[in-house]
Amino acid sequence: MAKRLMCKTLGAACLGLSMAWSAPAAFALADIIETPARLTDLAPENLLTDVTRAGERIVAVGERGHIIYSDDEGKTWSQGEVPVSVTLTGIDFGSDTHGWAVGHSGVVLKTTDAGATWELQLDGTRALELAIESREEQIAAMEERIEEAPEEQKSDLEWALDDLFFALENLQADLEIGPVNPLLDVWFENEQRGFVVGAYGMFLRTVDGGETWSDWAPRIDNRQNFHLNGITRITGGAIVLVGEAGQIHVSVDGGETFERRESPYDGSLFGVIGTGQVNEILAFGLRGNMLFSTDLGKSWRMVPNSAGATLNDGVVADDGRITLVGNGGAVLLSTNGAETFRESFRSDREGVMSVVPISGTDLLIVGEGGAKITDARGKNLQ
Repeated sequence: MAKRLMCKTLGAACLGLSMAWSAPAAFALADIIETPARLTDLAPENLLTDVTRAGERIVAVGERGHIIYSDDEGKTWSQGEVPVSVTLTGIDFGSDTHGWAVGHSGVVLKTTDAGATWELQLDGTRALELAIESREEQIAAMEERIEEAPEEQKSDLEWALDDLFFALENLQADLEIGPVNPLLDVWFENEQRGFVVGAYGMFLRTVDGGETWSDWAPRIDNRQNFHLNGITRITGGAIVLVGEAGQIHVSVDGGETFERRESPYDGSLFGVIGTGQVNEILAFGLRGNMLFSTDLGKSWRMVPNSAGATLNDGVVADDGRITLVGNGGAVLLSTNGAETFRESFRSDREGVMSVVPISGTDLLIVGEGGAKITDARGKNLQ
């Protein structure tokens, strides 16, 4: 894709559009939050943005609220019952049956039957309300701190207080417009604990399967509210979060606290995976930039990539093969632990958004052309 059509990573054109939306547009968004996705045989052929496994089942999400699932490694598909029509951008399962999908208008959907039926748990209006409540609590705590601080510390604290007021005013303005900001990724540890991330620094956590959510944005160093694009847990247990402006945040205590890591690249990072080795991180994004760390992000090296295509997602197979996929039909393969990658481009040049390994060395990819079964280099097999 020349652009990420569904604004999953919010290119400049998409940002300009979202900022210019009017009140009538907000009402239209409310309509599609309340309108169930239409059942169609064409869902597997339309734009799909993310794919994952739920046990032996494969489940993918995409535009117009489409969620499809396959029990035969992608040969045939069924469509789930979804209560919204917004574009969905991310999906993850905490168990074989319990999964969550996120998307535009800040929606969070939950399934307890491996993707056959879904319920709406959260939308962007409630997410904004949670963020506003959180900032108001921060402001109250900061005002108390300033009151008790020594005179020489007050100036710095007052600057921090101004930042909080500015953030609060922005959130209140967004709330007046409506639920326009998208969530972009989701990760769940089990059927109870999970995180969702999104545009303008949205970061929420649940510990009760999504029945309630807490604003987690104050737990990371992201004062400019840059977009958060990807979250995962790597081998060894660390949780890694990446986003706009080269952001990389690492938690080694189950997400209670995060430390921001210095990044050798200050552009947008759209995805992050582990390599299967303890504490190894592979982050990737705009213009094909790839960052590799063996020590939880304390040091990095740039991985060579002459293809230059923006990378959207990646996966590690059981045999250790690492596959990254991206715009323009890019499929990158490493068999040496991310030391180097072999670069291929699909003949249709359609953007690839996500990938899962299937039998042998074959892949199931999703993107602009829907769902496709391919070989390890991205060549169609059916």
